[in-house]
Amino acid sequence: MTAPLIVAVDDDPALLAAVDRELRTRYTPDYRVRTLGSTAEATRTLEELARTGEEVALVLAAEQLDGAPGADFLGEVARWFPQAQRALLIAWAGVGVPEVGDALFEAIARGRIDHYVIRPAPPPDEQFHQALSSFLLAWAETRRRAPHTIEVVGETWSGRAYRLREVLGRCAMPHRFCLADSDEGRAILAGTGPRRFPLLVMPNGAVMEDPTDTDIARSAGRELDPSGERFDLVIVGCGPAGLSAGVYGASEGLRTVVIDSGSIGGQATSSSSIRNYLGFPRGVTGAELARRAHQQAWVFGARFAFMQQVTHLAREDGEIVVDLHTGGVVRARAVVLATGASYRRLGIEPLEALNGAGVFYGAASSEAPLVAGEEVFVVGGANSAGQAAIHLAGHAKRVTLVVRAATLEAGMSHYLVHQIEATPNIEVRTSTEVVDGGGDGWLDHLVLRHREDGALETVGAYALFLMIGAQPHTAWLPPTFQRDASGFVLTGAELDAAAIASLGRAPLPLETSVPGVLAAGDVRSGSVKRVASAVGEGSVAIQFVHRLFADERRGLRPTGLPSPRAGVP
Repeated sequence: MTAPLIVAVDDDPALLAAVDRELRTRYTPDYRVRTLGSTAEATRTLEELARTGEEVALVLAAEQLDGAPGADFLGEVARWFPQAQRALLIAWAGVGVPEVGDALFEAIARGRIDHYVIRPAPPPDEQFHQALSSFLLAWAETRRRAPHTIEVVGETWSGRAYRLREVLGRCAMPHRFCLADSDEGRAILAGTGPRRFPLLVMPNGAVMEDPTDTDIARSAGRELDPSGERFDLVIVGCGPAGLSAGVYGASEGLRTVVIDSGSIGGQATSSSSIRNYLGFPRGVTGAELARRAHQQAWVFGARFAFMQQVTHLAREDGEIVVDLHTGGVVRARAVVLATGASYRRLGIEPLEALNGAGVFYGAASSEAPLVAGEEVFVVGGANSAGQAAIHLAGHAKRVTLVVRAATLEAGMSHYLVHQIEATPNIEVRTSTEVVDGGGDGWLDHLVLRHREDGALETVGAYALFLMIGAQPHTAWLPPTFQRDASGFVLTGAELDAAAIASLGRAPLPLETSVPGVLAAGDVRSGSVKRVASAVGEGSVAIQFVHRLFADERRGLRPTGLPSPRAGVP
């Protein structure tokens, strides 16, 4: 296979030579490098490369090219190579200059560029290469070439094959899917003999036939049974809030275990690009953020129990007893609930039957390559839906964002609204909802209803991505946990007088109605449904855990409530 290309364009020969040196020194032979001295030459070259079917992974362009903004040229690159990463080269002296920042924001918002990078300094400029490596990884993930990619082969798109892809997505494990009777599927299966589908081909060559969720977690070193052990802190849920609590709890010396019925990242793994998260000026995917946080907590000493479902919590003999679906029991001095929330199901039978076959809950990042050149619909009005629409627009012919509210601004950040409005192949349908649809084995149409006049419209659709509402994962909690009308856990000042009386003291700000159990992130009533907020609450929860332990040392043990073993249902 011919190596993909990295293209750099600059009309200043000296500056272009510096970029050429860095690219050729570091990236050959894995990539071919082309450096071009004008917009006209670059346009001719890219047109020819597209005509001959070449792959372009990354295009770099000077801030100014032939008297025009380099962003204008990069905006045209998508015509020939919609999945190529595009980055603007800026001078070191431009960092922090308001006008430069405004221009970058505008270029990103209008979809002309994906990133920016500071021009290389004299070698070795590791900062320059760190940025370029992240761009190339982003491209590799869109092309299903990420390192350690797992091959999923199934006989159908839906059913167990889709379930396996969901599990891999929740584990933030790079993967790609193909049908067994496709050319790609036959190539993967060559020489393997008869197999039971669906199957996984692991990066080390091992083949797993219709594995269980636990088999997958164990194969990645992500399965642990904590039954019978005692911990200072049990964290239930491994989304951003749970991972944050795990990092801070373990780093501050608490014996910590994180338990999740799935794996790392929670709902955040479906976010294809989080651009407003502190410390990531070029953005970060939800899956990458989860992978980094998991490794960080792991190195600090946090233990993880994946594919383990917590079924009950109660206080018993001064400890909190955590029951697992396997029948195991874990005991802890304190618990942080970080179970988060999931997208609400649409509940339309013909569409639910196509789950994984054109209908997806979340999953815009992992499934995007499947919809190249097609008509795609995204349902939702929050940031995750906006991020999905923008990401899918780089693959699909057209993306229609369906929003129940009258405006996008009702639930979406300004920077995303601006970017959506500036993306030519995104159409926004406000005051609209999906009421029906279907297809023969794969989605082919939807029925939309305009909420103001009730008018129905049938539209062709190849894929539907649903990111609607938020249902907290709290149905398993006993009645001793106070919740609001929507099921979110009440904490702190929101607790009623009876709960405060049972605590025997003023509740801590994140403390639930059960002493020693705190809640953080999306599961908590009144929380801000943002990744950064969940991370913040996870870290703050640990400070309150320390305060609880300090009270214990002073003899101020929480009174608690009887456990189910003492007769409470």
